[in-house]
Amino acid sequence: MMEPALLAYDVHEVSYRYNQVSALNRLSVQVRRGERVALLGANGSGKSTLLRLLAGLCFPDSGEISFCGESLTDLRLQDEEFFFGFRRRVGLVFQNADVQLFNPSVFDELAFGPLQLRWPAQKIRARVAEVLHSMDIAHLQDRAPHRLSGGEKKRVALASVLVLDPEVLLLDEPSGALDPSNQARIVDFLVSCGHGSKTVVVATHDLDTIEDIADRCYIFANGRVAGEGTPLEILHDVALLERAKLIHPHAHVHAHGEGGVQPHPHVHRHEGD
Repeated sequence: MMEPALLAYDVHEVSYRYNQVSALNRLSVQVRRGERVALLGANGSGKSTLLRLLAGLCFPDSGEISFCGESLTDLRLQDEEFFFGFRRRVGLVFQNADVQLFNPSVFDELAFGPLQLRWPAQKIRARVAEVLHSMDIAHLQDRAPHRLSGGEKKRVALASVLVLDPEVLLLDEPSGALDPSNQARIVDFLVSCGHGSKTVVVATHDLDTIEDIADRCYIFANGRVAGEGTPLEILHDVALLERAKLIHPHAHVHAHGEGGVQPHPHVHRHEGD
């Protein structure tokens, strides 16, 4: 077990249901402060549900979640001081940026969070300008978010969270459905979060990048933890990846010398959405 003082999150025996359908089943995970953790699993394995619980958007049917040593409950978030402190420290970026973007302009999108936290206007303008520049989206500030490309929307959604400079980032498939250029931008950002600069929990199918973006991985299957380890350990556990439906073996027939052909299996990765 990890030392409690070092933990950003301690999730213990948590279960959660959607309309009587189990999403998480007595799941336990821990996330150290300053650690980057990847959640890997097939669709419906519970990754997105856990992120919503960690963000305090819903609460477990049973089990406990603590954030930096304090219980994360509906009742606790009704306390105004805890609520504003938690929202300032934790940011969630949804898989579908359209769910997150609702303001009339990109500038307004970035200013929304600071306004809710009652920052002074001068501080908001300065911080929004800083993040627009750092995310290379200053040219979009007057554009309506719903008119942006998919990659631009993802960057704006991330910027709307980063404007508060949260200690913890929760990211749901941040590079999903992006072109290679925008995927590279997201990966570069996650690499920059290393060395303890931020606590990051990212749900992803992308096995190709986990060595760069994560310090540790959890494999999810049927709402439970099926495996845990470093990215290198997880990538070498082919049987575990197959059980979790993250890879799928195919048999191919290849020419082998002059004596004909011999069948042998190869492993190929298949990504879900």
